[in-house]
Amino acid sequence: MFDLTGKIALVTGSSRGIGRGIALAFAKQGADVVINCAGNVAAAEKTAADARALGVRVLVCKADVSEEDQVAAMFEKIIAEFGRLDILVNCAGTSQDKNIFEMDKADWDRIIKTNLTSGMLCSKRAMEIMRDQRSGRIIFISSVVAERGALFGHVHYAATKAGQIGIVKSMARTAAPLGITVNAIAPGLIATELLVQTHGEEGVKELGANIPLGLGEPADVGAAAVYLASDEAKYVTGATLDVNGGANFR
Repeated sequence: MFDLTGKIALVTGSSRGIGRGIALAFAKQGADVVINCAGNVAAAEKTAADARALGVRVLVCKADVSEEDQVAAMFEKIIAEFGRLDILVNCAGTSQDKNIFEMDKADWDRIIKTNLTSGMLCSKRAMEIMRDQRSGRIIFISSVVAERGALFGHVHYAATKAGQIGIVKSMARTAAPLGITVNAIAPGLIATELLVQTHGEEGVKELGANIPLGLGEPADVGAAAVYLASDEAKYVTGATLDVNGGANFR
């Protein structure tokens, strides 16, 4: 069950955090993985080494996925190396603790471009490949804030995560006749470096204390991604899977 042997999976933003957890979860299930980073090549190589230790092929691609030319070059490299792409996880993203009164257009544009535009650019390229294969899986990593709103000063972050859900629902309709499913995962608070950078260690502890199951781990999101990428989820599309420890119920 949930066997991904022989599949080629690209996980954007997979040098650390949730992306790393997803890439390693795929590797454990037999998928060959493409590790993407925007700049931290050392962290990407560490994730790659851990994936190779699980017996799969790994390719590291340094690319800013919010830039169209870099996305195009990355996909060309993937096809040259593997000849196909079966799974895309749009995980690359960032946040910023700045309220609406302090935020300027440059702040807004940076978060929109990094979190939302990147997913569109990568999905377009992936769908072109998957269309010819008549099969594929695309997964967006959204957030619990897409539905309930963000804490404090993260209005631009929440906007991108809600936007991802809209993309998923719309893209799923286009992709279904092509044999491609498009889904989202909406994590709650996951113990990552970005969470600590955003809220501080004490702030993270306080946030976790208010969640029924406490803080999640990247592997928890990875397990959900494995399901959505598998044959067992072939009839699931346009859906959002909550992985939030009981922090929010739909």
